[in-house]
Order: sequence, then structure tokens, then C-alpha cells
Amino acid sequence: MIQFLLNNQLVSEDALDPNLTVLNYLRTRQQRPGTKEGCASGDCGACSVTLGKAVGGTMQYETVNSCLTLVSALQGKQLITVEDLRHGRALHPAQQAMVDCHGSQCGFCTPGFVMSLFSLQKTASGWDRHQAETALAGNLCRCTGYRPIMAAAEQLCSQPVTDQFDQGAAATVQRLEALATPEMQELGGEGRRCFLPKTPAQLAAIYLAHPEARLIAGGTDLSLQITQQHKRIPLLIALEQVAALKVCSEFDDHYLLGAGASLQQVSEFLASRIPGVSAMLQRFASLQIRLQGTLGGNIGNASPIGDASPALLALNASLLLQRGEQQRSLPLDQFFTGYRQTRLEKGEFIRAIRIDKVTVSPDFVAWKVSKRLDDDISAVFAAFNLQIEQGVVSSARIAFGGMAATPQRARHCEQAFIGQPLNAVTVSRAAAALAEDFQPLSDFRASSDYRLQVARNLLRRYWHRHNGEITCIEVARYVS
Repeated sequence: MIQFLLNNQLVSEDALDPNLTVLNYLRTRQQRPGTKEGCASGDCGACSVTLGKAVGGTMQYETVNSCLTLVSALQGKQLITVEDLRHGRALHPAQQAMVDCHGSQCGFCTPGFVMSLFSLQKTASGWDRHQAETALAGNLCRCTGYRPIMAAAEQLCSQPVTDQFDQGAAATVQRLEALATPEMQELGGEGRRCFLPKTPAQLAAIYLAHPEARLIAGGTDLSLQITQQHKRIPLLIALEQVAALKVCSEFDDHYLLGAGASLQQVSEFLASRIPGVSAMLQRFASLQIRLQGTLGGNIGNASPIGDASPALLALNASLLLQRGEQQRSLPLDQFFTGYRQTRLEKGEFIRAIRIDKVTVSPDFVAWKVSKRLDDDISAVFAAFNLQIEQGVVSSARIAFGGMAATPQRARHCEQAFIGQPLNAVTVSRAAAALAEDFQPLSDFRASSDYRLQVARNLLRRYWHRHNGEITCIEVARYVS
């Protein structure tokens, strides 16, 4: 059974198909049609809802894509939809701002925009255009109504008000905290089951007993099998409740990133520690996806175009894996064995990712080339981590995504750098060596020749940036 608050109403569910998305739950079980389905893939934001959770005695609100969120993720949270915002006969300020600024055109995407504005208001301390653009980047308006929508965001954030959610926050925190339980929960319906462990030990035991189960954390990739391919997964193990998997820590000689930490959490943790990773993650899909998707999930799905893996390969990261009570460490560059294949054993899961500080160059960068700046999949992803001593490259770790069946280091390219001065001649030789490392495929995102040329251009771009010949802004324009 799972329990959560639907606005202020306590809901207990013990007979739901765990493959049911929050979107379909709202529309078919709760008769709340305000939340719309636009793409069923987390791209358009029409299905955006807000999840509230109690953190340190206060309420924290996040916008998520309900089309990708399975009902098990609601345990212990407050689910807020566009129907909940009106207070009496008065519209919520997020709704009123859209009315005042003429932000709604056809209206199909409007509920999603309103919920993103609502969550923005709860986290913003005033008007910040960049923050607003980040919050709304995952919401697409097909009527090209962005100017009035941004005007609505400015009105909302420039005139902060106390709403009914603020007034009832203390009571909501108490109610959510009362729903917390240390025992593992189970949700089942229509012949399918989902376990909700609370500790790594519970997770290890249940996964060892049911190695055929699929692990689901944020669900931003696995849920596509349900929403796009119309599959049904008979047995799931949801990781959302395992708080220990979300911890990110700094030690004297390394960083340890919990596999269950969201990509947004990792970005914030590394912002002052490894800025290149944090900057890269800001182009990882939309805020809704970054708030749900996890670092371990992006590695574990072994996608050749997963943005986190090449960056971590260049940083010489290693994985802490657990199976039952046994744990082992495995270098990330030994983890991938083929297209969406890894060295994970049955019943084994990624517990954490380790990055040794000594391997991190202060000049580390990771760049993404895609057809649009926001919310898009990489055609080519490159990460450069070169250690330079007195003008000579002492070590080089260079990795790419989108260039092979797996995220992969460019070892011939690396060797062309090591022991050589970092100059135009060395860079030219290293660029030529990329043809020995990769024979990219052609698909609808890019041709093989294009990918190889882009990879070489990114290498040259790194060289020009190292020389101070281009600015970070120019780099961002180049890779968009």
C-alpha cells in the first residue's frame, strides 16, 4: 500500500498496477482532466504537476512530468495539480498572472506552464530571468506564446504573496512525516507488483531474491517502455524511498555521489567542485527531467548517448556496486560491454559513483552538440580532462558519447597528447587519431562523417579555449 496527499486529501492505494503513470492515475482514477498528455515522453511539459515533500521540517516543491512518473513515486508526498491552485473563487497568483499577461492561447499547454510557474514561485526569491527560463525550458508552447508567458513569470516572481499552501505548510509537513515508515512497502494490481525498500540492505535483499525485477529510480528512461512501447513490467523495485542512495559527500581525496541522487542534485553539489560537470548537466534535458532522473540510472541504462557517462569516464570515475551483502569497486571504463550491456551481475545494483580529486583537471570541460540548446539528445558529446605540467601533457583522459555503441574513451587520441607539448601540431595529430578510435554510425541525428568532424572540431575548440582565444559564451553558442 502507498499513501500520499492529493492536495490536502489523504489517499491510500493498495490495488494499483505499478505501471500506472501519475498522469493516467489523475485522469482515469481521480477524474482530474486538467493535466494533459502531449508527448508521453517528458518532452513537452503539458503533463507537469508539482510534488511537495517534507525536507528538514519545511515543504519543498518540484515540478515533474506526470507522464513518466509512476504511482509508486507518490508515497509520502503531496501531489498538487492545476485543479488545486484556486483558493475559493480566487485564482492562484500563478493562474492570475497568465490571465493578466495573456499567456494562454490554445490552452492545451497552459496547465503545465501554470504548475511550473507555481513551483518557480516557491523556490524563487525574486525575479531572475535566467531562473525563470530554466524553470520553463521543459514546457513547450506550440502557439509561440513565450513572450506573454515570460511576462507572467516576471509578474508572479516580482510580487511574492502568501498562498494557502504557505499557510498550511506546517500542518502539511506533519501529515507527510506521519506517512513515513521504515518497513518496505509493496504495491500491486492487475498481476504486477512493485516493492518500495527504504534502506540499501532492504534493496539488496529484495533484489537478490528477485533478480528478474526492474529497478526504477526517476523512471525518465524506463517509463518510456510503458508510455511509448506499451509494455508492462511485471515486477518493479522502486528506489525513490532509499534515502541513503541520494547522499553526495566530499572526503579528503574523493567525491562520492549516491547513485540515487537526482541529476539536479548532482549539478548543485558539483557546482563549486567540478564546474564543468555542473555546467554540462544544465543542458541535460529539462528541469523536470533533471529533478527526477538519477546519476546511477543514466549510467546503468548503458545508453551510448547518455550524457553523464562520458563526463565520468574522462574523470576516471569508478562505481561502487552491491549484490546482497557484498560490495565491489569497478572502474567505469570497464563497466560497459556492449550496446546497453554492462558488467552488472544478477541482483547487483550501482550504489555510488566515486571521483578521485587527483584526477580532476582544473581545465576539465564537457560539451554537448545537439539540434537545439534545451531539452534535446546529444548527437555528439565530448569530455576533456588533460593534466598539463610546464606546457607538456602529463596525462589525458578524453571520452565521447554518440560515437560508438557505448560511451567510450578515445585512447589513440589520448596517446597522441601524452608527453607532448600542448600546441597546434599535437592537437592536429590527436584529431587525426580519432579516426582510429571511432567509426560512428549514421542515424537521423547525424551522419557518421558529421560526427567524426564534430568530434575533431570539439578537440580543436578545447585547444582554442585553453589558449584563451574564445570565451565560455562563445563555446555555449558553438555547441548548441
